[in-house]
Amino acid sequence: MLPKEDLLKGIESRETIARVVDDCERALKTWEVVVTDFLSPLEAIESQQVLKRLTEVHSVAWGGYPQAERQRLAIARAELPLESAQVPIAVLEIAGNFLFDTATHRDFLGSILGTGIVRDKTGDILVQGERGAQAIVVPEMVEFLEMNLTQVRSVPVKTRAIALDELKVREPKKKEMTTVEASMRLDAIASAGFGMSRSKMADAIGAGDVRVNWKEVTQSSYTVKPEDLIAIRGKGRLEVGEVQVTKKGRYRIQLTRYR
Repeated sequence: MLPKEDLLKGIESRETIARVVDDCERALKTWEVVVTDFLSPLEAIESQQVLKRLTEVHSVAWGGYPQAERQRLAIARAELPLESAQVPIAVLEIAGNFLFDTATHRDFLGSILGTGIVRDKTGDILVQGERGAQAIVVPEMVEFLEMNLTQVRSVPVKTRAIALDELKVREPKKKEMTTVEASMRLDAIASAGFGMSRSKMADAIGAGDVRVNWKEVTQSSYTVKPEDLIAIRGKGRLEVGEVQVTKKGRYRIQLTRYR
């Protein structure tokens, strides 16, 4: 038996990571590859933290494309080979005419969950403008969604399975920049990276819209470190790169923004 309580110390997503530990035990006992449902970015990070402490198993994460936010983990004994092809996923095309009734990511997700499917069974949803969207799901949900997902907002849709190579992924726009700040405070660095005023950034942080390494941070004075990832709902992501201290004791920070 794995020391579950010890492994879960300091873990925020305890219920999900407890299931991942159970999956590790099953992989050890059965010598089979065990695959989780889709994990959120925070759940995936915390799963990897736990798995690093378990030398008897290894894992591979895959969500359908390299930049996928939501991913499934395949877990196996360390002696067994493991690759992303062993992570079963399926892609659905949700096609309709959204020219006069634009649908957002939230609309498509809401319609999928409205069929009765839980969030863990769905991966990323890629909105395709007026044509609809593509959704990544666990394979066992394909037939159900083909039959039951027939409308998004006021628009009738046709839902069908498509091949993985038909997935249309838009490469994120990337902008690199340098800022010089008096401190490594979250509000200072994020306001520079996202091009927002310090006061608006403080409001966004206080409202719970800002995450650092996928954990919600509500204190503007939070200290940011190199390699941290800052995400703001609807604004994209900001990667903190190299940090140098100037002769005047200020911080020169390399930033990369993705959107």
